Amino acid sequence: MRRVVHRPPGLVLADDVFEVPLDHARPDGERIQVFAREVAAVGGEDRPWLVFFQGGPGHESPRPTSKSSPPWLERALEDFRVLLLDQRGTGLSTAATHETLAGLAPEAQAEYLALFRADSIVRDAEVIRAELDSPPWTVLGQSFGGFCVTCYLSLAPDGLRRALVTGGLPPLDAGPDDIYRATYRRVIGRCVDHYERYPEDRDRLRGLLDRLRTDDVRLPDGDRLTVRRFRQLGQMLGMSDGSEKLHYLLEMPLGYAFLHDVQAEDPFSRNPVYALLHEAEYSAGEPTRWSAERILEEIPELEDETMLVGEMVYPWMFEDYGVLRPLRDVAHLLAGREGWPPLYDAERLRDNEVPVAAAVYANDMYVERTFSERTAATINGAHMWLTNEYEHNGLRADGARILGRLLELAG
Repeated sequence: MRRVVHRPPGLVLADDVFEVPLDHARPDGERIQVFAREVAAVGGEDRPWLVFFQGGPGHESPRPTSKSSPPWLERALEDFRVLLLDQRGTGLSTAATHETLAGLAPEAQAEYLALFRADSIVRDAEVIRAELDSPPWTVLGQSFGGFCVTCYLSLAPDGLRRALVTGGLPPLDAGPDDIYRATYRRVIGRCVDHYERYPEDRDRLRGLLDRLRTDDVRLPDGDRLTVRRFRQLGQMLGMSDGSEKLHYLLEMPLGYAFLHDVQAEDPFSRNPVYALLHEAEYSAGEPTRWSAERILEEIPELEDETMLVGEMVYPWMFEDYGVLRPLRDVAHLLAGREGWPPLYDAERLRDNEVPVAAAVYANDMYVERTFSERTAATINGAHMWLTNEYEHNGLRADGARILGRLLELAG
């Protein structure tokens, strides 16, 4: 472990780098680095730990800029020091990108990336907990981070004091096809709602898509802006301010500022693990076989190109996105991969003794609430807060209240 300490106003930050096995089944084999940032209030450096698991997969932890950024941080620092974990492959941890994977054959890339799912992230956390000589700690998971927390409850519950989840209780009894059937329906509903709120946007979008079909429109990074790529901006509609942001984008003329803002909404180029392992996180062993692409063909409403799509990954992305193109072969290998290890243990969850509290968002476009409700019912002693007050980004929108409520529920 290496440590660097900084003291911005009101905070004490300690940056740590830990060495962990690439493959936890081979603890004496190759090792990688995992970065974690300790955040404490001045005078709170000895408080118990709260470990944050970021959404994704493939996104690093937030970078604190003050006690209230991210918004839940100030409430957390009242009782804890916070560990912001850059999950393996992200941020300042050993990276997994088109650049770092370039020297490996596609088959070797696939074997490497198969070790970057939630189970490995949880085992990294346990290595770090041991190095910090910490007793069982509290964990908070947002979105995919909640998947990691549920995996933690399945693999290493003895390492947990409390488990808190926001917008991220994963399905236990549904595969990728079931999940995408449900989430596509949510996206369709959001598109209908958006056009009811901003009816002029549909004609604007039709005109834009006609232009993209006939003209070679290029984003600032040189990629062509295709119709199918623009439709992915439907993922914005799952956030509390997403409909407004989409509307303001569509009212702009097609020029550099518009194209700059479209590119800024791309979550995949900067974080390719998001595209490479997104579907794999839903597999309990079966190959995903590009589930979102296959299920899209079942839904006639989505033949209308003004109906946008959400957080789905498609094989064509590894053609249309320039930085994903070098990863095309490994993406297809991962989509056809069999034998993914299970991430959750339903029997262990039924016998759970760790206090668990989960905020489930009734209209969540990213994580289907019906699956989350079934998972909450499976986890022994779990307290579920089902609310329609928030969208998927509730923790960013009103983090202090949500974290406070979860701590009350968990006891």
